[in-house]
Amino acid sequence: MNAPVLVSLADAERRLNENVLPLFEPMAAGAPYPVDRLGRLLGGAANGIASKIRVPLSIAGQSVLAVASLAAQARANVLLPFGQTRPLSLYLITVAGSGDRKSSADFEALWPIKKRERILKETYDAENLEWSIKKAAHAAQRRKIENDTKLTLSARELELRALGAEPIGPMFPILTAPDPTIEGLAKLWTNAPASLGLFSAEAGQFVGGHGMSPDHKLKTAAALSELWDGKGMRRLRAGDGLTILDGRRLATHLMLQPEAAAAFLGDGLLKDQGFLSRVLIAAPVSLSGTRLYRETNPEDDAAIRSYGARILSILESEWPLVEGQRCELDPPTLRMSDGATAHWREYFDHIEKQSGVGGDLDSIRDFAAKAAEQAARIAGVLTIISDLNALEIGIYEMENAVVLTDWYVAECVRLTNAHQVDKRLVRANRLLEWMKTQPTGAVSLRHMLQYGPSVIRSKQKAEEALKILVDHGQIVSDSKAQKFHLAPGVGS
Repeated sequence: MNAPVLVSLADAERRLNENVLPLFEPMAAGAPYPVDRLGRLLGGAANGIASKIRVPLSIAGQSVLAVASLAAQARANVLLPFGQTRPLSLYLITVAGSGDRKSSADFEALWPIKKRERILKETYDAENLEWSIKKAAHAAQRRKIENDTKLTLSARELELRALGAEPIGPMFPILTAPDPTIEGLAKLWTNAPASLGLFSAEAGQFVGGHGMSPDHKLKTAAALSELWDGKGMRRLRAGDGLTILDGRRLATHLMLQPEAAAAFLGDGLLKDQGFLSRVLIAAPVSLSGTRLYRETNPEDDAAIRSYGARILSILESEWPLVEGQRCELDPPTLRMSDGATAHWREYFDHIEKQSGVGGDLDSIRDFAAKAAEQAARIAGVLTIISDLNALEIGIYEMENAVVLTDWYVAECVRLTNAHQVDKRLVRANRLLEWMKTQPTGAVSLRHMLQYGPSVIRSKQKAEEALKILVDHGQIVSDSKAQKFHLAPGVGS
């Protein structure tokens, strides 16, 4: 009698999965984030945060670069070689899952912002008390004048003119906007610092909130795009009247979980409007499972402190404002040195040559069209962080900015190509993921049409998705029972 053949569990699972074909090709790995191109100070902080919190370098780099943009955008504009000026504002989106420590990384990068806000709050509390007393006295005197029946009309006018306008309250002690809606931002900005940051480590509330609802999405995207362009804000409302907000700057860093990011970054309306072409995106591979505990390196903390001290000193310096205004910036212009200009033009042509039909950047033509401008903005940020009083961008900063921008171009290509898949495969995958959640071993077509994902709730689409899953070996058809169940090994 022959001895029984023993098959290992791993071999059995391998054999079961031999006929299972993946619906999608695995996403290509991204290139290493060029952290050294952030410069000694910002790069050192990004390395320190990545080492201390155990996050990918691109997450730390995004957080540091966003804060640097917030600090620098109030200080200067950049003059492009064709004669137009642009803000140093950067819009960044980081895609990372729950547990990937994106909030912890952002906390480390934002500490100088939070410290500055605490200092502003102390001043605000004292000034606000004094203002409330003056406001009450002014209101009482105004009522007295208005109610004095002995005064003639001309006398009352003279008294009111002598009284003057109501005292202006102190500016709100914030550098980061707490309300992500455009209406909230516009209302806030009438009495808030001219340079703000829209930062959120849990940006799902922004993506899924009022401002990005179907009725308001286009308005929000258009307003954010105009702010990125440096055009300020214009609002006309029946109740509030006309609000003109010039000389404002907004930096953003939104951290999204993959599912929310896929819907947001794949939104056709946001792409067509042009908002997504203004965003620098990073979606690193998770380090989960490799982050074994280790003691904090004192050098990491020292690098983060040095970076924070520099950011804080920039925030504490006097902002260039329009004369007589306290909430309207008038930043000086950063020119490019001859070497920086030549390098920028070379990069401009390099991107343009790849952006035609069939070119390597054809799939991200909208983003590529702004790549050279992004490089100029990043170069301006690196310059101001290095020298607050700089008058021009040097070749060193421009070379670094071009490498960083090229990384974002490659990342955009990688993410875009990963999402350019047949919609039928997407629907099939949605059905497969839903089937994995069902408690029963087999599911009927009728049950799918009634309770399944909305994208397959037509008989034609459901049958099409089922055929794809059967052909890929992901599910098995039980024709006798007229039901379908997961193939062995799928979903386990």
